[in-house]
Amino acid sequence: MEKVGCLDCTRENLNRRAFLRVGSLTFLGIGLRQYLEASSLMAASNAKAKACILLWLEDGPSHVDTWDPKPSSGFRPISTRANGVQISELFPRVARQMDKLAIIRSLHTEELNHTEATYYALTGHRPNPAMEFPSLGAIVTKEMGPRNTVPPHVLAPKWDNDAATYERPFKAAFLGPQYDPLMLSDPNACTEPKNGVCPATKDFEVPDLTLPKSVSVERLEHRRALLQVVDAVYREKAQRVEHAAMDNFTEQALKMILAPSVKEAFDLSKEPDKIKDAYGRNGFGQSVLLARRLVEAGSRFVTAAGYPFNEWDKSHGENDKNHREQAPSLDQALSTLLEDLKQRGLLESTVVIVTGEFGRTPHINPKAGRDHWPHCWSMLLGGGGLQGGQVVGASDERGAYVADRMVTIGDVFATVYKAFGIDWHKEYMTPIGRPVKIANSIADKTGEPIKELI
Repeated sequence: MEKVGCLDCTRENLNRRAFLRVGSLTFLGIGLRQYLEASSLMAASNAKAKACILLWLEDGPSHVDTWDPKPSSGFRPISTRANGVQISELFPRVARQMDKLAIIRSLHTEELNHTEATYYALTGHRPNPAMEFPSLGAIVTKEMGPRNTVPPHVLAPKWDNDAATYERPFKAAFLGPQYDPLMLSDPNACTEPKNGVCPATKDFEVPDLTLPKSVSVERLEHRRALLQVVDAVYREKAQRVEHAAMDNFTEQALKMILAPSVKEAFDLSKEPDKIKDAYGRNGFGQSVLLARRLVEAGSRFVTAAGYPFNEWDKSHGENDKNHREQAPSLDQALSTLLEDLKQRGLLESTVVIVTGEFGRTPHINPKAGRDHWPHCWSMLLGGGGLQGGQVVGASDERGAYVADRMVTIGDVFATVYKAFGIDWHKEYMTPIGRPVKIANSIADKTGEPIKELI
């Protein structure tokens, strides 16, 4: 086929669309497609992130009482290790780690109720009765692929109350169940807490990864061989597409069950009591510790969601009292996580996200509480090559609305993807032929990486 001067053009493809160019790149013969491909490859080559830990603060803390202190707050602002950056006095330990974190103070989202806002914050899409969208964790898991034999996507712990509703936004939707998170029980659960706190968590096990005591590894392998014989006969009678997928899941499950490294990763008894104490002997602290262990072992995306159900929603009444009770476990676990990741050489390769689904009203309600507020709120990002020690954007004097540099969930997703070297412009095609943006922003635009962080 005859060439006409550029590296990959023919007369047949030199149509009007092929002449789309990016500024002065026209003179180099580089089209938009090639430019974006080159940009994506460059981003991938510069990527540092290998894993992500999401500290999920379900129900949303008050931004004006945590990361964006305002005069209306009952808590005074304190200085941090990051020059010129102040946060609430509720977080003295995090203040000493703020050089590792960036605060986004101009996050704007579009959902006001818990279920819808959670879905939006975790998928970048508003709920749609005709469509399910994959979560950030599922997309990172799909794009990066597994490492070692540990589950690549994990949520700890799962919810017992209205679980289907609250776990739905973490799932993979049309990407397939292989990218859903493995959902664990509370790693700090115990039947006899002392003074409201559980002692050592030496008996924490993952049921699906633990063989019954009556079944040895050798016996399991023998059963597996028998199953293969029976399955071969069955396939001769009924060939189905589902077999391929089932084989894949079966192989994954067997590898996880049989690999000592997997059981080791989930075994909190391997951690010294000193480390367990440092993270906090509570559900949230131990879920964060487990997240660090899993990332160290090879998981790609781990959500630490160890706060009790509706814990931060207590802010509807007696906001100050409840924040004073809830903040210490976050202050302890987050600060310990950052220091622990740093000491283990994992901080540069692990993105840390600290967020709920929205903030809280800048005004106090008649119950001395703060209600839901998505119009302007705050989030923490750090690790994975992201530039900490700074503030992005600003709220107004009350913390009510964005005063400077609005940031969307799509922008946050694009930032995380770029840290991983994932092309944030990518769109997935659904089974019904609908394209879905992986970094969906407001008004169906594609989010852009936060330039201050990358």
